[in-house]
Amino acid sequence: MITVYLNTPPRPTNLVLDLGASFTLMDCSSAAYHSSSTPCGSSFCSSPPCKKVCSTDSGPLLSLTRKPPLTGQPFIGSLSMPITDGRNPGRLGLIPKFVLSCTERSLLKGVIAKDAAGLAGLGRSNLSIPAQVSNFTSQNSVFALCLSGSPSAPGVAFFGSTGPYFISEIDLSKFLNYTPLLPNPSTRGSTVVSYANPSNEYFIGLTDIKVNGKAIDFDRALLRFNGKGNGGTKLSTVTPYTTLQSTIFTALTEAFVNESSALNLTVTGAVKPFRVCYKADDVMSTRVGPSFPTVDLVLQSDDVIWRLFGANSMVRIFRDDVDVWCLGVLDGGSYPKSTVVIGGHQMEENLLQFDLESKRLGFSSSLLVHGTMCGNFNFTTNNNLIIM
Repeated sequence: MITVYLNTPPRPTNLVLDLGASFTLMDCSSAAYHSSSTPCGSSFCSSPPCKKVCSTDSGPLLSLTRKPPLTGQPFIGSLSMPITDGRNPGRLGLIPKFVLSCTERSLLKGVIAKDAAGLAGLGRSNLSIPAQVSNFTSQNSVFALCLSGSPSAPGVAFFGSTGPYFISEIDLSKFLNYTPLLPNPSTRGSTVVSYANPSNEYFIGLTDIKVNGKAIDFDRALLRFNGKGNGGTKLSTVTPYTTLQSTIFTALTEAFVNESSALNLTVTGAVKPFRVCYKADDVMSTRVGPSFPTVDLVLQSDDVIWRLFGANSMVRIFRDDVDVWCLGVLDGGSYPKSTVVIGGHQMEENLLQFDLESKRLGFSSSLLVHGTMCGNFNFTTNNNLIIM
């Protein structure tokens, strides 16, 4: 979830972060939005992003192709976000003529949380929030996310800056490693209005997976794109937990169970939707979460590793008479669209920088290693969206 300010005067609005959405889609009947917004087809549609989708009539429908599909009417509003130098909060910065899409609340049921008004589009598109911020401010097309794992301490998002990103005196940009952002080879030259087109989404080149430093046994060819654009490793904030193609899921869970047994941890009854769980009373706590084998996502070489410690690899389930830690990965089936989808839980307490100019992803691995976390940003108590 992220808070932005819409309209004039600005009103705080909660939106669900979506790395794959090519534009912002929301319920415009919500209290945060009102009828003074200008239809996309009007003469006020003068910004380049607006002209891309508007015509002389009422304007086309923008579509996020899901199951069921989500469609909305383009509208022009204004977007405001706090400005920062990376250390201190500043005034609200206004982005006028911001293009978004309005839809019915009923169509968003099951897609967004009850306290959210819509989806914040962060995908590869000239209608996404990063693209429109970059177009208006003439700053770099780059954004960074630091998702908090704490419900009481929100994380932060930066737009238009490669850093610094300060928590106290710590500049988190210094912790970043980099890997290329990959286009899906079957989708070049696509339009901006189709969410189903993988070019709107972000892919990285996963080459191997290790548990406690040991490579698991699976067919690495599954990690590559095929001729139809299937395969690859995708980043998704709307997927709660990482999903893996079935044979990779089996190889990972078997290796994890074997390595955990060396720590005298014994598998207990599974708790849906997870397959591998352990009694919480048997598990030691560390500053990087529960003590379990590490899971390494190996990227372009063995020297470039996104390491998952217990805080990101495991999920605590505490309800009724159950108190367990479960391995937070799911079986994505034998023939998924994307072989690996890295979900939101695995991104928590990590700084992720999406640099669209340099076509690379910066990732910090867990900030808990450095004795801090995403909820420690202190720009304001309520605002968790920051631009520079």
